[in-house]
Amino acid sequence: MIDHITFGVADFAAALRFYDAALAPLGLRRLLRFVDRVEVAAYGGTRPFFWIVDEAPVCGKLHIAFAAPSRAAVDAFHAAALAVRAADNGAPGLRPHYDPGYYAAFVRDPDGHNIEAVCRRPD
Repeated sequence: MIDHITFGVADFAAALRFYDAALAPLGLRRLLRFVDRVEVAAYGGTRPFFWIVDEAPVCGKLHIAFAAPSRAAVDAFHAAALAVRAADNGAPGLRPHYDPGYYAAFVRDPDGHNIEAVCRRPD
């Protein structure tokens, strides 16, 4: 099981705007922000598990999927991300080729990473 993930972003302010808005409908919020050699921010529910740092990305594009509590939360994630000018990478909808109940939406964050919200529960 993965405990947390950390990756660099090219524009820290843009990343904060994106993740603050896009993760809120999923019940996640920024829990920490500090400077430790570079600026750092961490998101989560009760504990931080998703970290971004203000440094140039050192890898290719990532695909990160966040579990959503409902299909409505997936829809809200997508709308919130688009409201802060994220690029649409897949409108909310069923993706039965992954799993019969797989309901997801995809956007690109400011660095071009594929960020997904998925609900596997029928609504």
